[in-house]
Amino acid sequence: RPELPALTPATDLSTRRPGTALRVQLGESGAGTLVRAATGALRRQKEPDPRRTALSGERRVGAELKRLTRHGWRVLHSVPLSDGTEIGHLLIGPGGVFAVHAEHHPQASVRIEDGTVRFGDGEPQPYALDDRFGAGRARRVLEAYCTFAVPVGTVLVFTGVTALDVVTTPPDVRVLKERQVSSLAPLSGALTPTQVERVYDVARNQEAWAGA
Repeated sequence: RPELPALTPATDLSTRRPGTALRVQLGESGAGTLVRAATGALRRQKEPDPRRTALSGERRVGAELKRLTRHGWRVLHSVPLSDGTEIGHLLIGPGGVFAVHAEHHPQASVRIEDGTVRFGDGEPQPYALDDRFGAGRARRVLEAYCTFAVPVGTVLVFTGVTALDVVTTPPDVRVLKERQVSSLAPLSGALTPTQVERVYDVARNQEAWAGA
């Protein structure tokens, strides 16, 4: 197996917060915070920024995932990939690994069925779930540095919705409301505690994702 470079503060992903890329775009880091406060507040009141809505969903899902750490799970946020995209959240624990994606749709009713999504009374829209949110890429990266199989599934979490009706999903894909994230806590049997720590050590090292 290839060896990863030693972990450094610059390559340690465990310090990243939910929605890191969105925070940077919105100026919610460093000097950008002052610029945002001085020039952006009034504009946001007049015309809500969809990125801010998305960031709200990332924060809410991050908070729910944090509750699982008391049950032996590890969590990483905003795992950067080589093409500039991110895996929103990576959940690692006794039940395996999950690439977790947040969808924030305040006050909407949602129906998932046969590769489509429908909001309220609208028309169904194509919505592919197979490997859309990085599960396959995560598995390839993690198994490159681990001496055991690493099962990786997808969890899609809808936040702020009034109703969620899930009719069909592909295998290894779970679709939940934010308060249902706790249902992942008792999952077990996929990884031993030692394997969980090994997967976490690999996943938190940004160098592992350089070619992902």
